Order: sequence, then C-alpha cells, then structure tokens
Amino acid sequence: MTVIPPYKSLVDMFERTIEEHGPRDLFFEKKCGTWVATTYEDFASEVERVRAGLLGLGVRRGDRVAIIANNCVPWAAMAHACFGIGAALVPMYEAQDAEEWRFIIRECEAVVLVVATYEIVCRANATSSVVPSVRHVVVIDGCGGESDSRAVRYCALLDPAGRGAAPEASPGETATILYTSGTTGTPKGVVLSHSNIASNVSSLHQEFKVLVSDRTLSFLPWAHALGQTGELHGVFSFGASIAICEGVDKLVGNLVETQPTILFSVPRVFHRLHATVQERLAARPWAVRRMVRRAVRLKSQHREGRRLTWHERALVSLVDRIVFSKVRASLGGRLRWAIAGGAALSRDVAEFIDALGIVVYEGYGLTEASPVISVNSESARKIGSVGRPLTGVRVEVQTETVGWPGEDASRTRREGELIVYGPNVMCGYYRRPRETEIALTSDGGLRTGDLGYIDEDGFVHVTGRIKEQYKLENGKYVVPTPLEERLKLSRFVTNAMVYGANRPHNVALVVADVSAVRRWASERRLSLPSDVDSLLRDPRVRLLFKEQIDASQATIRPFEAIREFELLASDFTIENGMLTPSQKLKRGNVLDAYEDVLERLYAVSPSGKRGSSRPASST
Repeated sequence: MTVIPPYKSLVDMFERTIEEHGPRDLFFEKKCGTWVATTYEDFASEVERVRAGLLGLGVRRGDRVAIIANNCVPWAAMAHACFGIGAALVPMYEAQDAEEWRFIIRECEAVVLVVATYEIVCRANATSSVVPSVRHVVVIDGCGGESDSRAVRYCALLDPAGRGAAPEASPGETATILYTSGTTGTPKGVVLSHSNIASNVSSLHQEFKVLVSDRTLSFLPWAHALGQTGELHGVFSFGASIAICEGVDKLVGNLVETQPTILFSVPRVFHRLHATVQERLAARPWAVRRMVRRAVRLKSQHREGRRLTWHERALVSLVDRIVFSKVRASLGGRLRWAIAGGAALSRDVAEFIDALGIVVYEGYGLTEASPVISVNSESARKIGSVGRPLTGVRVEVQTETVGWPGEDASRTRREGELIVYGPNVMCGYYRRPRETEIALTSDGGLRTGDLGYIDEDGFVHVTGRIKEQYKLENGKYVVPTPLEERLKLSRFVTNAMVYGANRPHNVALVVADVSAVRRWASERRLSLPSDVDSLLRDPRVRLLFKEQIDASQATIRPFEAIREFELLASDFTIENGMLTPSQKLKRGNVLDAYEDVLERLYAVSPSGKRGSSRPASST
C-alpha cells in the first residue's frame, strides 16, 4: 500500500487532492429526481468563489463562521473556503434545539451565519439585537429575510469573477470548533486545529486502501466529527466520490440508486438493519432460519482461520444465494465496507453483517480526538474490539483489576479509563479553561471518560462510559449501555434505557416497535387491541417482551438483570430532546420525562423502595 506523506493542514490536503483527481466525480446530489455530479475541479472553483465572497463580506483570519445546514455541496464549499482564509468553521445540526443554536452562535461570536433556509434564523431568534456579532447571514436555499440587511443569497456569493488571495493555513491554526452534543449540561466547543484533523486523515491512508472507484452515501452529518473527518475529508483525500443522502427517511431508496461501496454510520443504523432482516427471516420456514444461523457461524469460524469442508462451503453458498445476496441488493448491491463509530456495535450484528459479505470495520473515537483514536483495518481486524490505535496515537489505561469472586481467572483483566496521546488530541474547549484542564492530563493526554482495556494483541475494547455507570443499592457497579444494546437487537425493540442508580435492581424503559408487534400477532392469528396503549398493556405482548428481555440477558451477571420494564410507544428522538444529534441518549431528559413511570416500576417490585429516581451521585 502506498503511504502518502502526512498532510500539514486541510488546505495542504485540499490542494494536493484537487491536483491529483481534478476531472473525477466528487459529489452526487439528487436534483429534480436526477443524481447530478460535481467534479473535483468544479468543486475547487466553487470553493475559490466562496472564499472570495467571504473575504468580500469582511471575514478575516481568526474569525468564526457558523453554519446550520444538512450535508450539501455548499456546506463542503463553505468549510474549505473558511479553511483557506484561516477562519474557524462552527457547524450545527438542522435538527438541533434552537436554544442550542443561539447559545453556540453567541458563545463563538460568529461574524457570519450560514443557514439552509432563512426560517432557521427566525427559529434561532438570531436577530442583530440578540446576536450582535453576526454581520451577515448567508442563505443557501432561496433567500427570505428581505427586510434583514444582513441576508445574502449563497448564489450571490458565487461571483464568477470572484477571486480571493491564495489559500493558506498553518498547522496550529483552528480549523473548526465542534460543539459536543451535550448529553448533560450546555454544549462545549471542541477546538480542533488543522494539524489535529490532518493527522487523522493522514493516518487513514495507512490503514485503508480506498479506491477512486469507491463511493459513499453520506447521511452521517458533517457537523458530526466522524462524518466530517472520516467521510468528507477522508473520502475526499482518496479521490473517491460521495453521494449525499436526501434524508434518513430516503436512505433505503438512495442506497439502491447510488450503489455505494462504503457506508459510514453509527451502530443504530446497522442494528435496525439486523432487526429488519431478522423479522423477515422469522416469516421463513424453520429450516431456512436454521441454515442462516449455521452459515453465520461458519463464516465467523472461517474468518478466524478455520478451513470449511466442502459440505459447509456448499451450505454457505446456498444461504448466500437465497438470503444474503438479496440483503446486499437492498443496500445497492456493491457495498463492501461498513464503517461503524460513535457508539458500541453489537458483536452479533457485526458478525451478521460480515456474513452478508460486507466487511465491518468498527472504530473508536471522540470529538476531542478529531475524532478517530483506533480502528479495525484491512491489516488488523478483530470483531468485538474497536481496533488498534492509529499510527502516532497511543492509548494507555489508568487501570484497576476487574474481576468477580468465583470467576475464571482468565476473565480478570486490567481495566480502567482510556487515556489518549497523539497529534489528534484537541487544542482544548473554546473559552473553557477549567473544563480543558479537567479533560487533559499534565503531559497532554486526553481523558476519554470511557472504560476499557487493551488485549494481548493490542486491540482496544471499550466497556462503557464512566459517567453513565452507576452503583446499585448492593454496591455493585452497572454500565447500562451494553445492556441496552443487547435489548435493541430484538426486532420488537426500537430503543431502550436501563436504570438502577441507588436502587436494589435494574428496570428498563423499552420503546416497542408497534408495527413489528402487530405483524407478530398477525402471523399467530392473535387479535390485539387497536389502541396502542391497550396493545402494550396486553398480557400476551407483555409476555413477548419479557421473553425478549430474558433472551438478551443470557450472558450477564445476575445483579445486572432487569426485573421490571415499561413499554413505550413513543421513541426517544432528537426532536423531543431525548437523543443527541449523534443518537446518544440524553439520560437526564429521559429521567425527567419518565420519573413517575420509573417510580411505579419500583413500587410494583417486591424489593423496590420508594425514593427519587434520579441518582444522588455518579460514584
């Protein structure tokens, strides 16, 4: 594999890539029902004109430019235009709460606000009197705000004759300020330099061989660190192409239309894919289900080095023809890699996707690490881990021995908080010296807040978040995320939150997939109530979910068991404030909304005790 010299900055990466891949297709966007291509050369021209336009608006080195828009070519052009000027890009999500928009714009003192539509300005109440730093508002789609003297259309920024000064950036300059999702408290701005992100992109070239013929379908927001570094910058640097998804609700259709070869995603998408396939298999004859399970096991064994007999190879081939090939076709038919990050990917799901003939590369990172810390790659892969640290990145474990009385000694390991060192570690939090001091060690290490360990082969394993773990009444510690992820493997479970802080045992809020429950009932010719609330209280449905929960707990320790549960019809979403834009649970918000429900769960339990549902402390 040819290893490129490390990029010094994102401007360095941009210019080298454009020079090498100019005539190739870069972006595909669907316009009026047709996918339209933008070449690398066309994109470079647009970036130059946007840069000239921003300079004309008075943007200078060191300024901040905020953007609230979903993925689109203007988003990418605005980013690279800012990088070339030396201004910092501050991206936000369209689905984000308006109060968070306003907080971020005001804290970073953005001089220009770029929005998908002028309606966003109104929703954020980003008037000149509320956010005085914003001198100009650039509207990508249409104009609006005719009475706002600051408003300018994006297309007006693209003066064909516009030319700016040659782009330049020093490695230590701020490239972007990415505000964390804020599962607790107000968002913090993570300051990432050009060299932070460029080092991450450079390392990806040592781990993967992305071809110029490869294509991704981009639906992970570029305001998300993985979407921006891994896909927007990473895929770009390889000379491959990026199709921009119309929206998550159009994902399935867009997969078929664009036929991507690589898919970046958070695990939740892969988990839902697994659940959908399992539901379809449930309607197939018992013999077919048995063959599929057997084929998945055989493919896993083959991946680990075991040679299959010709009978076993014939079985795998048959299952591939009658089941796996159809699943691949529903994903466009060309998908060869699935790259997962942002949260834990279930081993069962990873092995199933791998068995489909789609190689799974799970990685680990944080916004504060630009974001990639470790990744499974073509040269070193172990399902169940998050890979080995990137070249130039070191991971240490502030250890304590983890084990339980009576357990096999082989299960005892050195586990603790993961500390990261390397050129990808952030410069700090924007205007938050105290938080920066807490996050960084005296010798420059990043305290990740994640529990984990490194195995004998050098692969990193993440076991949970320190701030999410809690202590039961009996003194035992519980990390809820792995329990929730096991639950969500059920085709009947859309989402879940496990809770038990300072309580005698765990309980769970389980979001039911009502459609899947109705199909299950129909297959068994059961008559269920038409009213959703009545349906979820039906004893047969309750029994179904009890069985699903029990199955998910087959390998956990007894004290971790979920004793009671409540079925919910409404999902946790970004819109209702219970998920972050990166799909992580805002546990405090869920507790606020369902505190009475949790109280009832403990009230009906023989060992339950009354008291506040909110943990008194995180220790």
